[in-house]
Amino acid sequence: MVKTIITVIFVIICIFLSAVILLQEGKQAGLSGSISGMAESYWGRNKSRSMEGKLEKLTKVAAFLWIVLALVLDLKFW
Repeated sequence: MVKTIITVIFVIICIFLSAVILLQEGKQAGLSGSISGMAESYWGRNKSRSMEGKLEKLTKVAAFLWIVLALVLDLKFW
């Protein structure tokens, strides 16, 4: 029963992680912006408050949960 619940949560996190990654912008725009000095602008300093910054944080949290649940599901005592 517990393994089934964890598996369902794992699948939901997989779908969520895929969606969050697809919503993010490409990194090429950020690379050219940092070369031209855009990193020192208001946008560069407050990136964590932007939608892109929030998506990056969500990606990190979802990836961490995905790894933890994958390890838990791999345990042999089920």
